[in-house]
Amino acid sequence: MFNIYVGNLSFDVSEEEVSGLFSQYGDVERVNLITDRQTGRPRGFGFVEMAEEQAGRAAIEALNGVELLGRAITVNEAKPRTDRAGGGGRGGRRDRW
Repeated sequence: MFNIYVGNLSFDVSEEEVSGLFSQYGDVERVNLITDRQTGRPRGFGFVEMAEEQAGRAAIEALNGVELLGRAITVNEAKPRTDRAGGGGRGGRRDRW
């Protein structure tokens, strides 16, 4: 499985539209558009999993910067997820005061 990051997506784009765009280059296994946990609204990025690395690399090369629903999308290989420490935001952990 080859995982691809897709950024600068229109909030109106559907998983089906993203899948259709990438399927021109190979078999799309899954599309996951990220939404805000609290509001459920789109966050403007997502991930595409393609069956074959060669097809994924061809899609990255061809689609990076392409306009989709009025926005030039960013397409590159997804980096492995890392654990993030702290609670986010400005103060982090409060028990250190």
